[in-house]
Amino acid sequence: MLVVKAGKGGRKKPSVWSGVPRWARVCTVFGTVLLLLSGAVLVGYEALVSRYEGAVGKGDLFGDQAAGAQERKSDIKGPLNILLVGIDPRDPTMPPLADSVMVLHVPVDLDRAYLFSLPRDLRVEIPRFSKAEFNGGTDKLNAAMSYGSRVPGQNPDAARGFELLAKTVQQVTGIERFDAGAIINFTGFQKIVDAMGGVDMYIEREVRSEHREPSGVHRKGNTRGEGYVGPQAVYKKGNQHLSGWQALDYVRQRYPKNGVPDADYGRQRHQQQFIKAMVNQAFSADVVTNPIKLDRVIRAAGQSLIFNGRGSGVIDFAIALKGVDASNVELIKLPGENIGTGSAYRGERLLPEAEDFFTALKKEQLDAFMLEHPDFRNKTK
Repeated sequence: MLVVKAGKGGRKKPSVWSGVPRWARVCTVFGTVLLLLSGAVLVGYEALVSRYEGAVGKGDLFGDQAAGAQERKSDIKGPLNILLVGIDPRDPTMPPLADSVMVLHVPVDLDRAYLFSLPRDLRVEIPRFSKAEFNGGTDKLNAAMSYGSRVPGQNPDAARGFELLAKTVQQVTGIERFDAGAIINFTGFQKIVDAMGGVDMYIEREVRSEHREPSGVHRKGNTRGEGYVGPQAVYKKGNQHLSGWQALDYVRQRYPKNGVPDADYGRQRHQQQFIKAMVNQAFSADVVTNPIKLDRVIRAAGQSLIFNGRGSGVIDFAIALKGVDASNVELIKLPGENIGTGSAYRGERLLPEAEDFFTALKKEQLDAFMLEHPDFRNKTK
């Protein structure tokens, strides 16, 4: 069995970023992309920004191009709602499923944020989507991206699938419009973590991998039934240092038999915790003061991210979100329950209290709501 060793302690290196504007170090879009700046002065700033913008994939995630060209915004004002979708594509001919669906809500002052997840198995009404010749219907939330991505006679289009998923999430949450969105390739996450030299995060309970052996290779299939056989990678409770494959494997686990008793809700929480850990790691002196490592992170992020700011670029959002960092992002757990069990399992549904959360979000009253409902906070330890 693999026991993940805790990261080394000690004093942090002094940052050479003192004096550099805060927005120039902002980690945007899921905490995985950094502005290409290093050192204490902005040497070659314009060229670096140009390279950074060019590294991030672009896509028409909301169908805006079909509706007409979008004028570039002069500034970005709150409140903001940003849809973040994680996919795990393994075959370009297969329609992608949304393995992770998160919404980042930034209040009007743009100085803090709330991050909440929607269960991928949430039973929802998926609206009609003529672009993909889909007539609408009831299914699990992650299927919306699959239905929307279909292009007759061609490989699926993840950007088109995102558009239908966004419409579906809007119906569920009451959010009228998303201000930006991103598709994150989970396999690319592994490259980003490795480019940073790993991620330090707190493991809340021991988790045993369903998919990986201690060496990182995939476990062998069970020839006598379902699942896998052989030794398992083990993630011990406590502060740990995870490599790319370990981090990706850890946030994929969702079965009680593997140490995640709350199933997909536990996986959602682990994913949120991992995102905050990535943000902290991205801001560490070990990354921002190392031009070679920073460049590797940027190139890895460009390979794993498709972003759409509806007229504004990643740099614009970095400037707008200058007051938001890992310390003031609140992780939210929406209450839900299973619909059926065992062979009769049909998915998940949110409890009525979730509607109160969505109402508070729409009315910009989340601060007061969270004071009255502390159980909505997802713990980080």
